[in-house]
Amino acid sequence: MGTQLKRTYFCLLIPAILGFIVVYFSRRFNLMNPYTHDVPDMLSAIIFILSVVFAVALPILYRTLFANRMSSQTSTPETDWLKFELNLIRIALITPYLTVFAYFLQIPKFHLSGTTLAALYAIYYFYPSQKRIAFEKRIFRVKQ
Repeated sequence: MGTQLKRTYFCLLIPAILGFIVVYFSRRFNLMNPYTHDVPDMLSAIIFILSVVFAVALPILYRTLFANRMSSQTSTPETDWLKFELNLIRIALITPYLTVFAYFLQIPKFHLSGTTLAALYAIYYFYPSQKRIAFEKRIFRVKQ
């Protein structure tokens, strides 16, 4: 179970990291034409807001809905909990892709910094460590 969560986590995270590397080296060595158009302020704000929504707000909402659905039961089936955790990782790891897109567009530094912080939060908080898995199982009373 922990290996399945980690596999999903890294399968979603590695392409985003590779995207950062590609954009960085393509800029550094002028491999592609830089995006020279001015990005509208509205778009940079939308990217920033979406990154916070996917890193913080939607996981909280999804966790609340899952806890509410399971509140009437004495325990949570392991398959339901595993689906919940996989979906939680999928939701949160959209943020690094938004950050790659923001980095590619060269949005203003304030919004890029906020988007990057949201991505770092999502990457750090939703890593499926053994300690976190045990804590989540205890919270949701997962039946093995």
